[in-house]
Amino acid sequence: LEKMTDLVAVWEVALSDGVHKIEFEHGTTSGKRVVYVDGKEEIRREWMFKLVGKETFTVGATKTKAAINIDAVGGFAYEYTLEINGKSLKQYIENRLKTTNTWILNLGGTDYRIVLEKDTMDVWCNGQKMETAGEFVDDGTETHFTVADHNCCIKAVSSGKRKEGIIHTLIVDNREIPEAVE
Repeated sequence: LEKMTDLVAVWEVALSDGVHKIEFEHGTTSGKRVVYVDGKEEIRREWMFKLVGKETFTVGATKTKAAINIDAVGGFAYEYTLEINGKSLKQYIENRLKTTNTWILNLGGTDYRIVLEKDTMDVWCNGQKMETAGEFVDDGTETHFTVADHNCCIKAVSSGKRKEGIIHTLIVDNREIPEAVE
């Protein structure tokens, strides 16, 4: 693999199927543009005469739409911004905090990253969409699934406050797991 001499930007993006690394090379003399996702080359363009523009690609198992915008900021300086699903990275992260819950835990020496997508109630574990069983209980709902022979349950209970909405709690082997901040 050639050395990345024209590397101008690196981003880490947390999606339901994991945290992905996006790297961008921009050769302002050669006009080269290369996009890597998790170390794998996704786009390579040589001899681009237009040095500004946009490169679009997908990220992860969910094929999430992404784009890198290349803008000139005077002289020979450029600014690179990443968009995820049509939103700036900052907007995407803020929106994701509202629409997902993430827990990180260690079971039997292995790290697991569990993500709940609140809108669909899909549960992901280390990049795999989990088989789940939902049930209604007295105070809300429970979503059951298994990770490495451990019984897991995400309890959804009303906070009783309109602004807070529903509180989701992950319970593994009858132990509450604190939510992670990514």
